[in-house]
Amino acid sequence: MKNIESLDFGFADAQNYKMRENKNLFNRVFIKNEYLESLCEPNVSFLIGEKGTGKTAYAVYMSNGNYRNNRSEIKYIRETEYRKFITLKEEKHLQLSDYTNVWKVIIYLLLCQKIDDTEGDSFSFANFRKFKAIKETINEYYYSAFSPEIIQALEFVQNSKLAAELLSKHAKAKGEQSETFTFTESRFQANLFYIQKKFEDAIKQIRLDSNYLLFIDGIDIRPSGIPYEEYLECVKGLANAVWEVNTDFFPSIKGGKGRCRVVLLIRPDIFESVGLQNQNAKIRDNSVFLDWKTDYKSHRTSKIFEVSDHLLRVQQNGNEKILGEIWDHYFPWDSPNVFDSYNCPTSFINFMRWSYYRPRDIVTLLTLIKEHAKDKSKDSFTLDDFEARDFQRAYSNYLLGEIKDQLSFYYQVEDYDTFLKFFEFLKGKDKFTYDQYCCAYDEMVDYLKSVDRSTPQFMHSRNEFLQFLYDLNVICYLERPKEGKALIHWCFKERNYSNISPKVKTELEYQVFYGLAKALNLGRQY
Repeated sequence: MKNIESLDFGFADAQNYKMRENKNLFNRVFIKNEYLESLCEPNVSFLIGEKGTGKTAYAVYMSNGNYRNNRSEIKYIRETEYRKFITLKEEKHLQLSDYTNVWKVIIYLLLCQKIDDTEGDSFSFANFRKFKAIKETINEYYYSAFSPEIIQALEFVQNSKLAAELLSKHAKAKGEQSETFTFTESRFQANLFYIQKKFEDAIKQIRLDSNYLLFIDGIDIRPSGIPYEEYLECVKGLANAVWEVNTDFFPSIKGGKGRCRVVLLIRPDIFESVGLQNQNAKIRDNSVFLDWKTDYKSHRTSKIFEVSDHLLRVQQNGNEKILGEIWDHYFPWDSPNVFDSYNCPTSFINFMRWSYYRPRDIVTLLTLIKEHAKDKSKDSFTLDDFEARDFQRAYSNYLLGEIKDQLSFYYQVEDYDTFLKFFEFLKGKDKFTYDQYCCAYDEMVDYLKSVDRSTPQFMHSRNEFLQFLYDLNVICYLERPKEGKALIHWCFKERNYSNISPKVKTELEYQVFYGLAKALNLGRQY
């Protein structure tokens, strides 16, 4: 077995695996499971999962190779694109339906470029004159130097008059259009509709042997300079465009074995905000929902344990080992306070307690415990390594950073500071009653008044803030039946296909998440 220092746990952010030098590592550590197979199904339009559950990892894996005859590509939307949309809205007086049509053209342009890069030199493509007219338009517009990114495609739409004129010119030259059209800057919507129609006609004409799959990622992060309302309009248009092209346009194309499809990577809370009709049905029938939940009793057969063990197993020299054997070698100890009996060491339960059952959390735990181990020449970790103060503090700070990222999606930086301030009024308690919570809340409100600071939107009432803490998985609530152990309810465990936004109960007991307590200075009462 390799010693601790020789272990490589890769990256917490799967975007790093797009780099050529990291692809081999990713192909080794990535485990193909039912989620990957489901992504290949033609009915899937959305890849839904909490932050850190592996959405980007699945998209990157499929983009790094040709998996099950799917030629995939992943594109990221960033701050520049949001600003372009805001500019377009102001200049062209766009409505939500216009946003949707703009996104359709962007999707078509990116897919056409991917198809042309892959198959454009084949003899059969010379017969598709409409597609050839699209290709020549793109080459002329971008001086044969098109960079296939969302921002470049958006510029094509923004200059709709020129783009439409070039499309019309090349369509006429190829004998695909007889009449001459006149385009003006003031008729943006008409220009856009013409451009969209030309792309759709070209895509309908071609016959593909492979499937072409476009992933769009990056909407989980709202840049601080983009107002939430402006961001949401852009994402609503994108979600509607993805749904419409996948259900209305692409299925209407006849002939050929291959199909085109676009998949949007999205968090559950954002998916709920975009307001698509029949959301519950879309989650069940048209989405892959990344859910790594398990329980203590069955954790050894869970997907999250399989991924964790696989990460260690593929780094060993020699024959394949049975599930759990390598994990037990590196973590040969039992987790404290485990009441059920097991035939194997229960060390993974410690990892479960300190994580939200997300692959990113496990990778971060493994990386940090390796960094903070005092003796890296040994070939296993001890319970003392896990309970080391520096390691737990470092991981707790990581989790708090994840909370900060999620808060910044909806709120301003000063709201995060207010959020942190609240925990001072718990006076060190990491477990508290509803009455104790209400006292802390009231003290917090009085403090904000004393320093003339406004109350954040998420703190407008006691129960609203309690729900907010529950949504963030900062706290759980405990129900105590007359017989048996307490029932512990976490938002991430309660969330499922039919209950995308679980609700907290009041008048009960609450506990702050293990992994966050140290970063919030809780667990020792004052």
